[in-house]
Amino acid sequence: MQYRRHYHKGASYFFTINLADRSSALLIEQIDVLRKSFKTVKQKHPFYIDAIVILPDHLHMLWTMPNDDADFSKRIKLIKYYFSYHIDKTERISNSRCKKGERGI
Repeated sequence: MQYRRHYHKGASYFFTINLADRSSALLIEQIDVLRKSFKTVKQKHPFYIDAIVILPDHLHMLWTMPNDDADFSKRIKLIKYYFSYHIDKTERISNSRCKKGERGI
């Protein structure tokens, strides 16, 4: 399947982000780190969170981008980076993820 991303300045977007391990409760166990991740990214790259639902293994978000910016993927990447950098490395990491320098979350 091929996905197309449409970038429109000032637009609203809906996202769902899942953990690799759907049996994990990492998002609520590390909710303070997740909140800090959002806050840190929003300070440098503003966006408005219209709604967010955080569940143990995934989250749903509705964002509105600033009128002069549409780069939501950069913000998601930075939130994921900050979150994964600031939690302990306790997850199992597959060989393919290790080769790419990725975590298993």
